[in-house]
Amino acid sequence: MAHFPKIESQAGESQDFRRVLWTGENSQLVIMTIPVDGEIGEEVHTVDQHLMFTSGTAKAIVAGEEKTIKEGDLVIVPAGTKHNFINTAKTPLVLYTVYAPAEHATTSVHKSLEEGEKLEEAGKDEPPAWAQKDAN
Repeated sequence: MAHFPKIESQAGESQDFRRVLWTGENSQLVIMTIPVDGEIGEEVHTVDQHLMFTSGTAKAIVAGEEKTIKEGDLVIVPAGTKHNFINTAKTPLVLYTVYAPAEHATTSVHKSLEEGEKLEEAGKDEPPAWAQKDAN
């Protein structure tokens, strides 16, 4: 069992853009802090993503639809859906997210969007083979 008491507080205390907390065979828990004027970055995953926003406000752009997101909101992004979340507040946008199955390496800690993108492009942020589903 993995236990994360007061996950909202833990997410809010992190200064990292992205930090993996736990990876299982079928899912992965990640906390994120998006700086003022920052964004998650437009992306498409091969896995489902559930995002729970614990502080701040954002403009969500999911499959071309725009919506205002605020503290307490949950957004589910199905696999294969283009999406981005842009911080619109004067404070960091804080969230925790669950990928199903895993999207990142089990030890990923990215200080910034740029660092995360660089590692992903270099193939250094891949989930472990045991956490990837066979497409066949």
